[in-house]
Amino acid sequence: MPYLTIEDTVGNTPLVQLKRIPSESARRRNNIILGKLEGNNPAGSVKDRPALSMIKGAEERGVIKPGDTLIEATSGNTGIALAMAASMRGYKMVLLMPENLSEERRQSMAAYGAKIILTPKTGGMEYARDLAEQMQKNGEGTILDQFANPDNPRSHYEGTGPEIWRDTQGRVTHFVSAMGTTGTIMGVSQYLKEQNENIRIVGAQPEEGSQIPGIRKWPEAYLPKIFDRARVDQVEPVSQAAAEQMARRMAKEEGIFCGISSGGACEVALRISETVENATIVFIVCDRGDRYLSTGVFPA
Repeated sequence: MPYLTIEDTVGNTPLVQLKRIPSESARRRNNIILGKLEGNNPAGSVKDRPALSMIKGAEERGVIKPGDTLIEATSGNTGIALAMAASMRGYKMVLLMPENLSEERRQSMAAYGAKIILTPKTGGMEYARDLAEQMQKNGEGTILDQFANPDNPRSHYEGTGPEIWRDTQGRVTHFVSAMGTTGTIMGVSQYLKEQNENIRIVGAQPEEGSQIPGIRKWPEAYLPKIFDRARVDQVEPVSQAAAEQMARRMAKEEGIFCGISSGGACEVALRISETVENATIVFIVCDRGDRYLSTGVFPA
């Protein structure tokens, strides 16, 4: 059956089992590790879900209408997803992002027609968020605010979580996600815990000194408003080197070409598989590896 619009292709992404990366020990323990391939969304990442949800939600509340200008501070994937969603629904999109993020991401945003404002890398995402707030105060557009907008986790409560429950036939025992805006882990946690409160929710954060695109450890003042510590049972630190190495292994050994934060989530899932038995561990493969080619993570 044909899809009516590109919007209809967001969600219902594949859940696939890792076959070669899990250790012999994990196999003896009868553990299954599954990756949810969010790179199969039309703009290539898990952020397609909240991007579309936030625009639709704002429309329904009468906050925005086609032709308006939207503003968002983004580390990349949300910007690409918002640029796509804005183009399909008739909005102008202004994206603010630190200048050190990959060229592929900038070009993808521009391809969808977004205006890009690069901020100093020394200021990180915090500076980009502050500048976006100032632009909104100046009347230059409306911020959807992925960090505080309940339509972000709602998209995962209504989509990602139910899909995982359905596709594992309710057998999921652990859910692992990188923590950035925290929308994914918040929404999925709420849904899965409502089905079975014993499901463990595990967040991946970068080790001190590590910089991993898509994973953040926010200063207290910049913690996303949508984040609720009570919804995460366990937080695991991941090094940049381990996340990059696992991203390379996933491509070479499983045929899953993914980004660095996905490698970090996989690293944590494998770590868990060494400590439990008869577990079904699901982790989010949040985007594709082709938007990291210029970073040197995948050397020729």
